[in-house]
Amino acid sequence: MFPLQKFKEFIIQNSLLQAEDRVLLAVSGGRDSVLLVHLFKQAGLKFGIAHCNFNLREGEAQRDENFVKDLALAMEVPFYVARFDTRAYAAQQQVSTQMAARTLRYSWFETLCDQENYDHIAVAHHQNDAIETILLNLVRGTGIAGLHGILPKRGRLIRPLLFLSRAEIDDIIEKEQLAYVEDGSNASDKYARNKIRLQVVPALQAINPNLEQTFEHNMQRFRETEMVLNQVVESYRTKIIHKQGVGYTIALEDIKCLQPQQLLLFELLKPFHFQEPVVKDILQSLTKQSGVSFYSNSHRATIDREKLLITELESAGLPRLRTIEADDSVINLGHQQLHIRHTTSLEYERDPQKAYVDEEKLVFPMVLRYRKDGDRFIPLGMTTFKKLSNYLIDAKVPLPLKDQVPVLENGNGEIVWIAGMRTDNRYKVTSTTKKVAIFELKSAQALQS
Repeated sequence: MFPLQKFKEFIIQNSLLQAEDRVLLAVSGGRDSVLLVHLFKQAGLKFGIAHCNFNLREGEAQRDENFVKDLALAMEVPFYVARFDTRAYAAQQQVSTQMAARTLRYSWFETLCDQENYDHIAVAHHQNDAIETILLNLVRGTGIAGLHGILPKRGRLIRPLLFLSRAEIDDIIEKEQLAYVEDGSNASDKYARNKIRLQVVPALQAINPNLEQTFEHNMQRFRETEMVLNQVVESYRTKIIHKQGVGYTIALEDIKCLQPQQLLLFELLKPFHFQEPVVKDILQSLTKQSGVSFYSNSHRATIDREKLLITELESAGLPRLRTIEADDSVINLGHQQLHIRHTTSLEYERDPQKAYVDEEKLVFPMVLRYRKDGDRFIPLGMTTFKKLSNYLIDAKVPLPLKDQVPVLENGNGEIVWIAGMRTDNRYKVTSTTKKVAIFELKSAQALQS
């Protein structure tokens, strides 16, 4: 007998879907996904069936596709199939065949959902899959997040069979005499997950016959522990991480006060993708000379005097080169905009985000760029040249931000304005100025407020 009531209760308890939602079922043709199809049909839910043919198992791949197509016809639901050259994709991306299949599968499911207006993607993971995932994570090394197992819902991906064990699914398939196809690769211990399934889990079940129930209780405790940890980390995040320009800062003294230090700093830096060994190196370098940098695949963390400064490796803000014509009024610069206006009034406001310059001295087209070696200008109020590099040092601009300071260059090659900091004295407004050009740098946050 189908466990229809437990199926419905699990969906409600975990808020997986609403009765009117359309769900795309990922169906391989194996016993787990076949049961998923029958439970959706028995529950009267709206669904379609999607099947991936990875062309990895000669003969079996086409057999599986035909089987799932016939199942969809019998259920009178839409059927979708995608055929992949998985080995070629794996070679191109330099990943394992399993990883290639996973990427291709979920990318296609997401696209199909958007095209066919499905609300969710349902996969047939069960309790034993969750156990295998935890054991695999433990073998490879994991934090608390790797111990909560497979979640019932993540984004629009849902797992409605997590209330069942593999043995329970086998029992239902046998009693209901449901047809399915067997993936021959499941019997091979070539893959790490299969080794755990075929060798490790049976040994653990010999020690604890109620392994699935024990792991389910453990996973629940790990999930709750993770929730507590996330609350603590978020509390620290709001207190000690501060926005600065295009980056973020953490006072070194605040880092030193963290307990447990490595765990909390790792969690705080997780949005910036720093790995645990890098976090360990950062902690060991807190007393070293300013300027030491550490890298993730997306960010740089630099010890800058009494702070840890975190910036993107490639700024999403200003481009390296932008031409400004005489009739331009607004220049879009990613996260910023440069506004330009003209007036005959000799107005002036002390604001580093604005430059008031004598328009008659401007040569168009002008250029907005980042600094380069040899840059020098005469800071407003001074009469002699100063190297831009020395000016930035005196202004205590952190090392990672120095290369992100915009420089407004006149058509004659002279610097007009170190944007957001200081105008060149040669272009200042005087009593003889007839027309003033006002350049103003505005951030995206300011424009939205």
